[in-house]
Amino acid sequence: MHKLNGASADDITRKTYTALTRNVVDTVVAAGDFSTFAAAIKIAGLTAPLGARGPFTVFAPTDEAFRKLPSGAYEVLLKDPAKLAAIMNYHVIPGYFDVKDLKSGEVKTLQGTTLTAAISAAHAHVNGARITRADLAATNGVVHGIDAVILPKRWRLAVVPV
Repeated sequence: MHKLNGASADDITRKTYTALTRNVVDTVVAAGDFSTFAAAIKIAGLTAPLGARGPFTVFAPTDEAFRKLPSGAYEVLLKDPAKLAAIMNYHVIPGYFDVKDLKSGEVKTLQGTTLTAAISAAHAHVNGARITRADLAATNGVVHGIDAVILPKRWRLAVVPV
């Protein structure tokens, strides 16, 4: 049997699949760029619902995306868990959709209203937020990192005057 760099031909042709062990919430936490989103999920009381059932496709704003919010907006949301839960659920759609499976158009979120996906060969966006990190697979869905916090149509975030 021939060996290439210490590996047999069988080793080279055999595909190794790693079993998924993290749900979407744990995947968000482990990814490292979504700590603000992960904290918001916890505060909104969504850790168990998003951790147990599915499948879900989660559009997770990065920590940088949260820093783009108006001054004080996130802090105001933290004081209103019901509104925070609605906004976090707006970032989640039912089903498992890798980026290649997404189609342009409207799709209903767990919050109950629709978001708009715009998909091209070059870019994928949801409500204008660009998908910057795609296809983080989880046991109960998939996570895509986005560069903005998205809101349902006509929703605005309250801000604290400076």
